[in-house]
Amino acid sequence: MHRFLGILAVAITFISCKNVDKQNTESIVPAAYTEITNDQYHLYTPSENIKKVVVLFGGYPETPEYIKREFQIRDQAKANNIAVLYMNYNQKLWLEENEKQALAKQLQNIFIENKLPTKETYIGGFSSGGNIAVLISAFLSQNKNFQITPKGVFIVDSPIDLIALYRSSEKNIERNFSEPAIQESNWIIATLEENFGTPEANLPQYEKHAIYTSKTNTITNWKGLKNTKIRLYTEPDTLWWQENRKADYDQMNAYYIQKLSESLQNAEFNQVQYIPTENKGYRSNGERHPHSWSIIDKTDWMAWIME
Repeated sequence: MHRFLGILAVAITFISCKNVDKQNTESIVPAAYTEITNDQYHLYTPSENIKKVVVLFGGYPETPEYIKREFQIRDQAKANNIAVLYMNYNQKLWLEENEKQALAKQLQNIFIENKLPTKETYIGGFSSGGNIAVLISAFLSQNKNFQITPKGVFIVDSPIDLIALYRSSEKNIERNFSEPAIQESNWIIATLEENFGTPEANLPQYEKHAIYTSKTNTITNWKGLKNTKIRLYTEPDTLWWQENRKADYDQMNAYYIQKLSESLQNAEFNQVQYIPTENKGYRSNGERHPHSWSIIDKTDWMAWIME
């Protein structure tokens, strides 16, 4: 599975700091925490006085335990009475309409069952999980049948452009760098063609499902998030990707995330922050990898949530 994540990252490289207001921090009295685990999610939550909720989606093939290990935020959450919901929902690059409806219902049930506040919710994800975070946040924001209103959305080095993913897979096959890379790139192309056809034959299907299409500057799937705080994290280490994956800059998530940031800002999304990092990407085992949860500065990220 780790090999799959690495190769999918190659296909498109899968997949600022403010102080917390002193008055707000002084008003927070840390509560006792409990943990609820089941097949659908893990929830780490204060027993009372919940200030905010963070919902996290992992990438291929991340379970809640994997997210906990790679994005260690429990101490910061506990200090601020924040509930953290780790969703066991992965292996998706996009969501169909019926999947959005089902996921929104699932989230609402989790919030009701655990008495979580719905107005102070932040939703984010790593790699493909970032795509899911954006799609479900936009869906929740536009559907009044659901009470959850995302206040902030963030992605972490996500493969946002499905056409770029297709083209990058073609390039990997042509490059013939390694047999596993060729196999996975063939799988990606077959999966996209099975669902949408080729980009040439069915461009509207790619635009409909991707959270960004650079070819046509399409940002339709961000509708409803114009007044939502948005953070776009990526680590554009071109040297690492060239040396380790033979990937060109236009195969990197960072290339398209920067273009997305510009497109959103041009469309008057005034709360967008594009955050490129440098030498922060390391896995929990010490492996250097710019495609990692660790590119988030956790102190700065928590200040963004608490502001």
